[in-house]
Amino acid sequence: MDEKTLRAIIEEVLKEVGANDGGTAVATKTKTQAPQLRITEIGPAQRGTDPREVVIALSPAFGGKLTQTITGIPLGDVLREVTAGIEEEGLKYRFIRVFRTADVGFIAHEAAKLSGSGIGIGIQSRGTTVIHQKDLPPLSNLELFPQAPLLDLETFRQIGKNAAKYAKNESPTPVPVRNDQMARPKYQAIAALLHIKECELLVDGKPVQELKVEL
Repeated sequence: MDEKTLRAIIEEVLKEVGANDGGTAVATKTKTQAPQLRITEIGPAQRGTDPREVVIALSPAFGGKLTQTITGIPLGDVLREVTAGIEEEGLKYRFIRVFRTADVGFIAHEAAKLSGSGIGIGIQSRGTTVIHQKDLPPLSNLELFPQAPLLDLETFRQIGKNAAKYAKNESPTPVPVRNDQMARPKYQAIAALLHIKECELLVDGKPVQELKVEL
């Protein structure tokens, strides 16, 4: 299915969602007015040596071509909450961007491999998130948050806190997540278009980049 067809489907989905929400499409709402997120590449990312750091890996379009999650949460707000959760546990963080894949599991695993603590967080632009550990297989993880439409800012803060606790060799209670069987069909077309936009920015062979992130 090409992008033009997907756009036509999504327009119909948004009309239906808007009708159910009193005329406002959930996927296009901006929940807060946040300062602009600025992301600058510094250079190839290096493996960290600090056992008290958590590396946060961003997907190719995060904060550039795409600026909000699938439900309209500004991505700057997402990072602000994740980093606040890490800081509350007394740890530090740094950011990288992965260009070779848009798969959040592999993105998170790349973060874990480069993290001094061996713990990393991967976040897709639409909001899907994974907490990973370097010695786990890429398709395994510590915690997976696959239903992006159900993730709110409080959840992202708890994700940061749990990642930091894993980095301190603690065994935290998994972050509670809601489950809605209707979330997938409701947002499936929109998620497909967002995935296409992520994949448009894939660069095979480009090294993982260290990032300067201004929130």
